[in-house]
Amino acid sequence: MERWHKRVAVISGASSGIGATCAKLLVSAGVQVVGLARRTERLQELRQSLPEDQRKYFHHRTCDVSLKPQVANAFEWIEKELGGCDILINNAGILRDGHLIDMPINDISDVIQTNIMGSVYCTQSAIKSMTGRKMAGHLIFINSTAGVAGYKPDPADPSLNIYTPTKFALTAVHEVLRQELIGKQSKIKTTSISPGWVATEIVPDETKAQLGEVILQADDVAQAVLYALSTPPHAQVEQITLRAVGEYF
Repeated sequence: MERWHKRVAVISGASSGIGATCAKLLVSAGVQVVGLARRTERLQELRQSLPEDQRKYFHHRTCDVSLKPQVANAFEWIEKELGGCDILINNAGILRDGHLIDMPINDISDVIQTNIMGSVYCTQSAIKSMTGRKMAGHLIFINSTAGVAGYKPDPADPSLNIYTPTKFALTAVHEVLRQELIGKQSKIKTTSISPGWVATEIVPDETKAQLGEVILQADDVAQAVLYALSTPPHAQVEQITLRAVGEYF
């Protein structure tokens, strides 16, 4: 992680769960972190929870990544105040209850805009920053086993409706970017991390109770992020699939 010391990592969905845990681990490693999220008060609480000597490394911007102008404003601030983005962790994601066959189109659109377009908006801004400075940065996508071919939840489980297609799409977005960056002779790395069930706010309490100990923690995913980042410049971890022991799919 020495090569990332005092570099800038941007994390979307940083106000809780995997995003907040990644922020804490990266800050403790000496990386400057910019947390993006809609809940400003949660970002402020996260900063205050850090050891006092680490708080100077954590910055935050109120940003709904589903809205392109807000993403643009956030990255403009990062460029001006911190010199640019060196690491991007696309973590923001939402899940709405319902079945795809009849759920409100507005809910479907919200999930698509956040899970897919939010990642695209942030990725384009990050790549522009990295290539403009000839920085061999790293793009990380917090994906899901729902985006792995062959995914089949138990019929008794709640439907993940449009969430599953968005994660399939994110898998494709990651691979297309990897290929395009090679075509540009870029040294920017890309990594897709696909965890199974993780004990975060997005998972309903009844599902957590049903899974019991067969569930990952946010720190498990954050450690996978650190592993991908810690590889030498010539080595790229393209994909990580992470499940709790005993999780069927």
